[in-house]
Order: sequence, then C-alpha cells, then structure tokens
Amino acid sequence: MKKRVNSEIALTHILSRKRQTLVASFGVTIGITVFVFLNSLLLGFNRFFDASIFKSMPHMRIYKDDELSKPLVQQPGKTTVVVNPKILNQAKRLINPQELVNRVKRHPEVVAAAQWVTLNLFYTNGKSQLTGVSSGANIIEADAMFNIQSTMVEGNLRDLQNVSNGIIIGIGIANKLNLHVNENLPVISSTGVTKVMRVIGIFQTNNSITDKSKSYMNLSAAQQLMSEGPSYVTDIYVNIKDPQKVEDYDEAFEEMSGYKVEDWKEANETMVAASKMRSVMMRVISTAILLVAAFGIYNILNMTIMQKLNDIAILKATGFSGPDVIKIFVTEAFIMGFFGTCCGLGLASVLVNALSHVYIGGDIGYFPIRFEPIVFVLGAFIGLFVTVVAGLIPARNAAKVDPIEIFRK
Repeated sequence: MKKRVNSEIALTHILSRKRQTLVASFGVTIGITVFVFLNSLLLGFNRFFDASIFKSMPHMRIYKDDELSKPLVQQPGKTTVVVNPKILNQAKRLINPQELVNRVKRHPEVVAAAQWVTLNLFYTNGKSQLTGVSSGANIIEADAMFNIQSTMVEGNLRDLQNVSNGIIIGIGIANKLNLHVNENLPVISSTGVTKVMRVIGIFQTNNSITDKSKSYMNLSAAQQLMSEGPSYVTDIYVNIKDPQKVEDYDEAFEEMSGYKVEDWKEANETMVAASKMRSVMMRVISTAILLVAAFGIYNILNMTIMQKLNDIAILKATGFSGPDVIKIFVTEAFIMGFFGTCCGLGLASVLVNALSHVYIGGDIGYFPIRFEPIVFVLGAFIGLFVTVVAGLIPARNAAKVDPIEIFRK
C-alpha cells in the first residue's frame, strides 16, 4: 500500500511541474540521442575501415625478414665492430611452405591460411602500360580469405583454376587498357620475364587504388614470372576468428613458424591510432552530454525538494520514513529518465535510418551506419542509470529533513 502511495506522490509532483519535467526529460532525450547516434556512427566507421583493409590484407602475414650482415669472427670478451652493415642478399622463399600451412591451419583460432607470392609487374596493351601488383595463390583459398567472389563483375572466379595463364584484374585496369574477359594481357615482371595472360574475370572493390593496380593469378604463374620453381613461396597469409585480438597470437605463430609475423594492426599503425582517437573523442562527447542531462535532473529535483520542505516534513510527521522519501524522489527521477530515454532511443532510430540512406559516393557508397542493438541497449541502461543516480543525491538530502526544525521555522 505504501509503495502505491509513494508512486502517487511522485506522479503528483511531476504533473504539478510539467514544464520542469519536460525540460529535464528533453535534456535526457538529447543526451541519449547523441550517445546512441555517435556510437552507432563509430561502429559503422570502424566496420567500414576494417572491411576495406581486409579486402586485400590478411589478419596476419608470415614471411622471411631481412637480416643484417654479421662479422665472420667474434672474439669472446671483446667488442666486435661492424662497419656499415648491409642487408644480406638472401632469397625470400619460405622453407617447406605446404607443411607450414598445414601446421598453421591446425591452430584452433585460424579460419583460413594460404601460400602466397606477391610480385610487382607491368600490365601492357599496345603502347599502354600500367604498373601494378599481383598475387599468386590458390584462388579458392584466396576467396576464402578476401571474399573475392563478392567483388566480381565479369567472369567466373573458379575458371582461374582451369587456365594456367589466367588472370583476374581490377576494373580500373580493364577500363584503362580496354580489356574484357577472354582477352589476352601481356605482363612483365620485375625480374624482366614476359608472359601473355588471359583475362578470366574482372573485379571491383570500389577502392580506386586497388582496382587500378591489383590482380590475381595462379601460384604457378606467379612463380614462373619470378623465374622460380614450384616450391617458391614468399608469404603465408592467415586469418583468425577475431582480428581485433590478432596481436595476442604474434609470438605463438613466430615460434611455430620460425619466421617473422606481421599483423594488420602493426602494418596499419596510423589507421589504428586514428580509430582509437576517434573512439575516445566520440565517447567523451556523448558522455559529457549525458552528464549535462543528469545535472539538469539533479537541479530540478534539488529545487523541488527546497520548495517542498514543508510537504516533506508533513510526510515524515505522518509516518513516512527516510527511505520512503528517497523512493518518492528517485521514482520522480526514474519517470523523467524513462520518458526521456524512450524519446531519445526513438529519435536516434530516426536519425540512424535517415543517415543510412544518404549516398556519399566514392569508395564508401552509402553512409556506413546502421541499427546497432547493443548500442541501443547500452544507451537505455546508461540513460536510466545516470538519471536515477542524479535523483538519488538530492533524495538522500530530503530524507535527512528534520520535521521539527521545519515546523519551528
């Protein structure tokens, strides 16, 4: 019965001060809207940048690193001086790459691994010539890592397995050299080897740099262009289940392979740092707005308590305890916070939906934002929590009111 009375008193206070209630709720609405919108935008941007990176870059790359020349004679107890050390002229090939791939695939966190040969070359067609980079690999394994099939605009990716001199090129190369599927494309590697390739397919990633330079060919064709044998492999590309935790496995894969391991975060330090900075900025802004909204509720409840000291004294004199008074004012804060949070989530949904249909163009296309359930749930929880805490502080002060002192005044 007393709970019902407490709720009725709280509701009476709110309805008797509609303007202040609306102002406080509006502050919460703005805070929740900004919080949900900015965090949805942040997740969208991060998802877009990760997707753009992983279209052509693996989570981890295993390769043979360069080594500096060392002195032929080292004398114990004496300082050995090496004057102007040079990079050793060693082959980049990995030893027994197939066995290494099999070992990597047995790791529980690995979802895909492939042998890889990367080579620089020239695409030529008549007098036209373009510089680019090509990847020699098993196209099925490459598709499992980079989902190449989803970017194909012409041709069938699997046909590359049946054509030894086949090549899949970016749409920028095709447009520049006026090439179509089943036409020939002479290429010249960095070692001077010339080979006539047959265009099997054309892909489009919407990344202009990639589309104007990137191509895929069979591993054997890449080895021939490098004047190497069938065991020549320069890299092992690895994808794991959670790319955000990739740095946790660097040491384990180095011990397993005996070669250098470079993860995508190490290769894109500037982009990763920019992403972290963007995350901190957006979260600070959204949190600050929520705190401002909470401070508004605190001020309104504090003013209400000061204006209703006589009512509080009467309540305590008629048998209401301190916890009852706290419940009354916390309930007021909860009602204002609940109303403001619901409106904020609704407004944020409208903004997210509207912005997701805005076409930007270029490599991005439509604005990279969508409905994020986890963000909306987190926004609802934080909105209610902050408003309840903001109401609890003045409510505790109200519970300490001495009715005798109030009546004497």
